[in-house]
Amino acid sequence: MAGKSKIIAVIGGSQPSARELKLAEEVGAKLAEHGVILVCGGMGGIMEAACRGAQSNGGLTIGILPGDSAREANACIQVPIVTGMGYARNVIVVKSARAAIAIGGSYGTLTEIGYALHSGIPVIGLGTWSLFRNGKEDKGIIQADDAADAVAKALALIV
Repeated sequence: MAGKSKIIAVIGGSQPSARELKLAEEVGAKLAEHGVILVCGGMGGIMEAACRGAQSNGGLTIGILPGDSAREANACIQVPIVTGMGYARNVIVVKSARAAIAIGGSYGTLTEIGYALHSGIPVIGLGTWSLFRNGKEDKGIIQADDAADAVAKALALIV
C-alpha cells in the first residue's frame, strides 16, 4: 500500500518573499488536511514553511537533503534522507512525488520543474516560472490562484 501513498513535492526558493512563505505554509497545511505526504528539499525558505504548515496539521514531511548530515534538515522535517548529492538531489525530490507545487523560486526550482515535466509529473505553479518555447507560451506549468487551488489541482491530477 505504501506505493499508493499520495506524495506531493513542494518546491521553491530558499530566500522567498513574505507572501511566498505564507503561501507555502498554507499549501503544507492543506496537503496534510488531505492526508498527503509532503516531500521537499529539506532545507529553509519555501521548504521549511511548507513543512511547518504540514506539521501543524498533523502531516508527514520528508526532506531529500543535499548534504551529508541529517542535522542540515529544517526543524519541521520528520524523515530526513541524506544524499550527499548537492543539487542533483532535485531529481529525487520530484521523482518521489506524484505531483509538484512550485512556489516562487530561482534556478534550482526551475531545474525541479524541468525534471518533473520531463518525467510526466504535473507541476502546479504559485507565482513561479513561466515557460516559453519558440516564442509561444508552454502551458506545462498549471497556474493556481492560491494555496487551496494549488492543492485541489494537484490532487485532481494524481487520482
